[in-house]
Order: sequence, then C-alpha cells, then structure tokens
Amino acid sequence: MVTQAKSAPPRSVVLVIDDDSAVRNSLKFALEVEGFSVQVYSTGAALLKEEMPESGCLVADYYLPEMNGLDVIELLRERDVKLPAILITSHPTAAIRSRARSAGVRLVEKPLLNDALFRCIRSALGED
Repeated sequence: MVTQAKSAPPRSVVLVIDDDSAVRNSLKFALEVEGFSVQVYSTGAALLKEEMPESGCLVADYYLPEMNGLDVIELLRERDVKLPAILITSHPTAAIRSRARSAGVRLVEKPLLNDALFRCIRSALGED
C-alpha cells in the first residue's frame, strides 16, 4: 500500500517592523508559535530594500527611526504593495488614529495584551 504524505498548508508570512529588539524577538517567537512564518526588520528602510511577498501581513510599529510605520506603509502602497497592514503603538494620538483609519490600516495598542494582535492578523489574512 502506497501512501502519500500530506504537505502542510503554506504558512502565512507576517512582516514585523519594530526598532526594539526585545519586542521584535518576542513577536517573532509568539507569531511562529501561532503558526505564522515571520520576517523581522528593525527599520522601515530595511524592509523597503526587500522584495515583498505576494501575500501576508505587515505589522509595523508607529515610532521607528528615520520614518514612522505609517510612512513605511504609504511608501509600500505607492509601490503597489497591497499587503494588509496593522499599526502597533502605545498612546496613539487622534491624528495617528485618523491617519491610520484613512489609510485602511488597523491599529492595535501596546502593550499587546491577550491575543488581540493574533486575532487582528488572522482577520487581515482572512483566516478568522
């Protein structure tokens, strides 16, 4: 009897940009435990140098060196990168909330408690 091994479904890629190495590493670990493939970047400029995947999700901290997370997302949109994006930040101002909403970017506040970020990522990927 010949049996064929079932291949695992491809894991969704989550791109994480955060300049805090502890946050970056924690998110990478937690997202991988949740079953995602994760690529991490310390700056928006580092991410912008990379070729973007066809599908996946972007998680960007707002407060980054050189350019903020929303600026990075805008530059990606100008390059026709349509990945769903989630902005993570602590104490978002009304202006940040408004700009994120206008750009169609979901916002999750730090500290990242419970599974709010995971649920938001799954929803953005259509996995909920």
